[in-house]
Amino acid sequence: MAQFDLPLAQLEHYLPDVREPADFDAWWASTLEQARHAPAVLAVDRVDTGLVLVDTWDVTFAGFDGQPIEAWFSRPAAGHGDQPLPAVVEYVGYGRGRGFPHERLAWVGAGYAHLVMDSRGQGSQYGSGGDTPDPVGSAPAAPGFLTRGIGDPAAYYYRRLITDAVRAVDAVRELPGVDAGRVAVLGTSQGGGLAIAVGGLVPDLSAVQANVPFLCHAERALELTEQGPWREVMEYLSVHRDAVDTALQTLSYVDGVNFARRATAPAQFSVALRDAVCPPSTVFAAYNHYGSMAARRPDTAIEVYPFNGHEGGDAVHGRRQLEWMRQVMPSPLAALGSRA
Repeated sequence: MAQFDLPLAQLEHYLPDVREPADFDAWWASTLEQARHAPAVLAVDRVDTGLVLVDTWDVTFAGFDGQPIEAWFSRPAAGHGDQPLPAVVEYVGYGRGRGFPHERLAWVGAGYAHLVMDSRGQGSQYGSGGDTPDPVGSAPAAPGFLTRGIGDPAAYYYRRLITDAVRAVDAVRELPGVDAGRVAVLGTSQGGGLAIAVGGLVPDLSAVQANVPFLCHAERALELTEQGPWREVMEYLSVHRDAVDTALQTLSYVDGVNFARRATAPAQFSVALRDAVCPPSTVFAAYNHYGSMAARRPDTAIEVYPFNGHEGGDAVHGRRQLEWMRQVMPSPLAALGSRA
């Protein structure tokens, strides 16, 4: 499709005022405090994937309200050095589950420990499936996840999912062979939105990578697009006509722009100028506000793909991610590879 948003020169300076609840910080602090009453790691079981150069474990950790969340944890197999490795926590896209361990080997191949989190209740729209139910019901909602509980921030689906994402970081820091002081978070689309949220809620991350991130500048997205999950909100509000302010207030508690302001870790974003699922101005809103509330603004970079839609940079961007991470949070195993 043609470019439909602001010109790039305007996007680079786009700093909108975004709705932010007065109790945003206290609300999230209370949510995470409650979640952390449970121990982070509930179970760790070694699995045989048939891969001889990668060791993998099936991890269950405690997410929102202590509810069990599944994840795959992988690292280079024994014999590639026994020192603790920096960890990358990955969040998956909307409707996808954690799939199979062999689907994501790039970070392990680059010398990192890698944890990929399942998304509660998702995993049946594409990919290879998920394994984590969402045991919490909701009021009437449109099909999908974006309007589940949207009438009340406390009952909202993304309150649970974002809490799960934070707890995934707590969990990976307790796993064997992880350098707990060096943890990065990343994801694409919904996963990118979760990475930004965690970046704003966990103050001591080493890096954040958000590819064509979803859940940013919700009110702008609802003005610009009918694509992807945003359509669910439109359909919901077309029926619940008096619920507009309530829905927008709930969305403000999970808006990536509000998390981005509070982030302190170096960050790499990506944006596609023909992306109708995550419109460019919504991504730039989060990027341009990123770290604005920090005592020292973190280093940031954004990769722009002018001729792409929601696929963004795809494998080209994957290569750029590895290069950027090697500079920001290098693995000690990288030196072994350079001598090979």
